[in-house]
Amino acid sequence: MSTTAVTDAATATRPVAADRVRQVAVVVGAVLAVIGAFIGSGAAGGTPIQKAAGGALSADATMLSPAGPAFSIWSVIYLGLLGYAIWQALPSQAAKTRQRRIGYWMLASLLLNAAWILSVQFGMLALSAVLIAALLVVLIVAFVLLQRIPGGTTADAILFDGTTGLYLGWVMVATVANVTSLLVAAGFDGFGWSPHAWGMALVVVAAILGAALAIWDRGRLAPAIASAWGLAWIGVSRLTGTLESAPVAITAIAAAVVLLMIAVAVRVSGRGRSAADLG
Repeated sequence: MSTTAVTDAATATRPVAADRVRQVAVVVGAVLAVIGAFIGSGAAGGTPIQKAAGGALSADATMLSPAGPAFSIWSVIYLGLLGYAIWQALPSQAAKTRQRRIGYWMLASLLLNAAWILSVQFGMLALSAVLIAALLVVLIVAFVLLQRIPGGTTADAILFDGTTGLYLGWVMVATVANVTSLLVAAGFDGFGWSPHAWGMALVVVAAILGAALAIWDRGRLAPAIASAWGLAWIGVSRLTGTLESAPVAITAIAAAVVLLMIAVAVRVSGRGRSAADLG
């Protein structure tokens, strides 16, 4: 594709009424997601996520549960989502092809995010697993579309690509952890495997998914950093929590390091991206 074609793909024509509706809907979705986050933190009267659903998502509930500090990444993600929502609402962004193609996918992710928090608050662990899996699919679609429609601006790189990358990378690990919590809560016995073996196997699965994404997206840093962050905190949780497992901890921390190394290696190779392209 020529440079002119790329520029034309990122910059559309005049705004229409549907563009304004989309912009407002995304802003509303971002507000709902932030409200859900306050409820999920316990700051607005709700039960903190780690204590909700009978503690099924607490740091010591399963071998795949990250330590509490891991969830601080949500502060960065929500800040990025709010920044994205405000930026996409600017008149200059209304008719951009990127916004038109991906805006409603981002809105869906915001609504699924809020719905996931509510499902956990009401103790509906099975529904939470379905919702986070749906969120993962939506974010994959949004991420793929972002790769196909280059942005070319710093705002695109940080607020769109970067935020979506962090969001996707974290949700990849969170989905594996959420499904594991559901299986444990349902009494899954592991077909005779020990919890340690299952923990190691699932960590490897999460790492393989992250590595595959890093290779496919030519070493984008945001998804790899977020996934590695989640894996590392799983390792910390297995070393410092009441549910200790040295094998899972070593596997998780090693997986985080290897994932970052793969992303950096792909990035600096001939197929990699420029240093300014963090998404």
